[in-house]
Amino acid sequence: MIAPVPIITTLKVGIANYKEMKARALKAVRGEFRPSANGPNVWLKSTQSFAKALRVGNRELLQIIADRTPDLLDELARLTGRAKTRFLCTLKTMAGYGSFSWIKPSGVHRSP
Repeated sequence: MIAPVPIITTLKVGIANYKEMKARALKAVRGEFRPSANGPNVWLKSTQSFAKALRVGNRELLQIIADRTPDLLDELARLTGRAKTRFLCTLKTMAGYGSFSWIKPSGVHRSP
């Protein structure tokens, strides 16, 4: 099941290359740096990555998840008319951005 998360009214995006992001994370882990509460919610490698994540198809997919709360990936595939393989990578990426969260049931089937 995909669980909607509280809507972020302002998404603050940081742009940095991998080396810079890693250095920042390591400083935070060592206690040398404390990220600001007003700092970026999401870090990306480029503005192109950000534009790709927010394209119309991805926003529509998230809207369907918010409106219909499908229990299984098969149900989401039916609702969107897209194959699971076509949106699974998108869902993993968007979950990393905090757009929604995965709920893993106990059992054999994986659900969003």
